[in-house]
Amino acid sequence: MTAVTGHVRTFYQLLLNAGLVSVINFTVWFAVTFWTYLQTKSVFATGVISGIFLVLTALTGIWFGSLVDGHRKKTVLQGSALASLLLYAAAFGVYLAVPQETFRDPADARLWGFVLLLMFGVIAGNIRTIALPTLVTLLIDADRRDRANGLVGTVSGTTFLVTSVISGVLVAFDGMRSVLILALVVLTAALVHLLFVTIPERAAEHGDGTASASGVDLRGTLRIVAGVPGLFALILFSTFNNFLGGVFMALADAYGLSLISVQAWGLLWGVVSTAMIIGGIAVSRTGLGSQPLRVLLLINVALWAIILIFPLWASIIPMAIGMFLYLLLMPYAEAAEQTILQRVVPYERQGRVFGLAQSVEQAASPLTAFLISPITQFVFIPLMSDGGGGARAIGSWFGTGPDRGIALVFVLTGFIGVVATALALLSRPYRNLSRRITEDRSPSETVPA
Repeated sequence: MTAVTGHVRTFYQLLLNAGLVSVINFTVWFAVTFWTYLQTKSVFATGVISGIFLVLTALTGIWFGSLVDGHRKKTVLQGSALASLLLYAAAFGVYLAVPQETFRDPADARLWGFVLLLMFGVIAGNIRTIALPTLVTLLIDADRRDRANGLVGTVSGTTFLVTSVISGVLVAFDGMRSVLILALVVLTAALVHLLFVTIPERAAEHGDGTASASGVDLRGTLRIVAGVPGLFALILFSTFNNFLGGVFMALADAYGLSLISVQAWGLLWGVVSTAMIIGGIAVSRTGLGSQPLRVLLLINVALWAIILIFPLWASIIPMAIGMFLYLLLMPYAEAAEQTILQRVVPYERQGRVFGLAQSVEQAASPLTAFLISPITQFVFIPLMSDGGGGARAIGSWFGTGPDRGIALVFVLTGFIGVVATALALLSRPYRNLSRRITEDRSPSETVPA
């Protein structure tokens, strides 16, 4: 793999640094979700945490994208890590000051103040998520970017592998204390490492040679997106996918923890997360071919089929197999979407477009996460419990109980996702964007040096 500017080593260093910070941010997110459920025994509370994450992601994406485009990438990466460090330090102070028994009440404001500080720290790491694909464009040749995106997927898989094991074990034996101490140490190390990394770049320019607009500049970003036939449709499709994906995010932990212990659940995540590493390596070796959009949609059909099938059995084994296959395919989907945007969006606007896509795509998920938890708690769980209408109708073969109520939600979500993706494959926007990707060479293939 060769780089446009001859700085492939820089790319690897930044990938390592991003992976290190992602590990700790996801550890905090997983840990606070596990810990809150174990403290409160409330499915609603875990759903709210997922909703908080998704709301903040949706609200900050466009702004974060403007920060990535408007500042040097190294400054943005340092600012992201520093913000997370300060927020985790504040949360640690709350954890030490507040009596532990108050955290068992899901209605206690101090619990949610602690959770919010942690989630703000996790969200600050999203700046790196937006910056990383723009660094691929900056440092890697156009015909190798899909493979570099695969390496990003490999790092994501490694992140999940390490995260799940760390968070499950630390929460089981020491609550949130060790999690927060580890977060402070790792983020400090990441900041020190960045001091010694040089990123070759200069202020981004528009295609006409004028300096890149400062601020969010939403109107200019929308013009770029509208100028690519089918790109809005792709973002809307991803938005719908995330609407459904919010269901899985809100309920997966509660479903898994209803079947096995928190230690086993954390270790299971560690095992199945190796699938993301395998998938990411596969993408980095083979690439995506000449039709990344078709790859993206076909992968989505498979993903939703998995969500539909694994809950049909009331066992952790089919869930583990389904999760493994799901995570194996995820790097292909993520690399495909990143490669599409890198091909059709000018480099100087990629941060804003990636941020816009993140905000729009995530905007639907908070609604799902906030609604699906109480709906599951007060509708589907009673429906599938003894005496419920669902238990009487399908309980003889589907099973009954709270976990089967959650499983029924998964099955319905997967069915809707398969149908929606099949329709997208037959649509005109799909054909238009696919033709643009195949025939038109990207304006971002030459990157400002």
